[in-house]
Amino acid sequence: MNQPGYRTLSSYLKNKFGQAVRKLSLDAGFTCPNRDSTFSDVGCIYCEPESFSMFSSPAAPSLIQQIRQGIESGHRRGAHRFIAYFQAYTNTYGPVGKLKDIYDTIHAFPEIVGLAIGTRPDCVDKEKLKLIASYTKDYDVWLDYGVQSIHEQTLNRINRGHGPEAIFRAVLLTREYPGLKICAHVILGLPGEDAEMELATAKALAKMKIEGIKFHPLYVIKGTRLAEEYENQRYQPLAMQIYVDRLIRFLEVTWPETVIQRLSADSLGDKLLAPQWLREKSSVVQAIQKKLEAEDTWQGKLYKEEVPV
Repeated sequence: MNQPGYRTLSSYLKNKFGQAVRKLSLDAGFTCPNRDSTFSDVGCIYCEPESFSMFSSPAAPSLIQQIRQGIESGHRRGAHRFIAYFQAYTNTYGPVGKLKDIYDTIHAFPEIVGLAIGTRPDCVDKEKLKLIASYTKDYDVWLDYGVQSIHEQTLNRINRGHGPEAIFRAVLLTREYPGLKICAHVILGLPGEDAEMELATAKALAKMKIEGIKFHPLYVIKGTRLAEEYENQRYQPLAMQIYVDRLIRFLEVTWPETVIQRLSADSLGDKLLAPQWLREKSSVVQAIQKKLEAEDTWQGKLYKEEVPV
């Protein structure tokens, strides 16, 4: 454990590579089965497509251009090693041949040392995981799964398009390839969820020894169905101090080796309706750190190793 009371991504990367490593957020042109009528055509209630895409124009830069521009920007800031993060939409949603062509793009850039692939738990199978595992020979490889919650009623409520069984299945399949690491994305403050339900999600992830977690509060974006609920007073985002408290309770039961890759989210500019405190990301991180210190607590303080029967 390092000084802020949780295992940070920056410390993990520096220990592994001996220097700072930056992520390159990439849009490879994927879509999502929860938006293209495969599962539904409306998506999750909080999803507004342009919020998750760096490039919404038809003249968007090619993947090569995105990587090159990201590396050049990183060099100007003193970074020399990078992780290619396929972030926008569902980056395993396609035939294996297409996926390989896209992922292989990183081979042209020796500065890239890691590969992170954002996807849904219901959009992986053995063939795709075998392909992704092949990159572990040369890269530090992460699968970023949008878990959000392990509760079926919550996943139904947000129109996620799958139940908790898809999450557990994806983890078990991924574990068949030991070189792959999992980063679970978790949303705190989902409709109908209280602190105890979030704690149940925390304990489930801890039991599975998930290697990474990204947190963010549920936020309201213009043009979403969640925005309609917010404007009709059917949904109220968490206050910042409640979010901070729930996140710390989550951290306390988290596996100590889990890398905490994110504690909050970016403000999303003019698209953001609520909560307004999200505009001050640094203040959220500082509040978390301050409360950890004040309560003399840390990641894994209440973690319990599962004893095989």
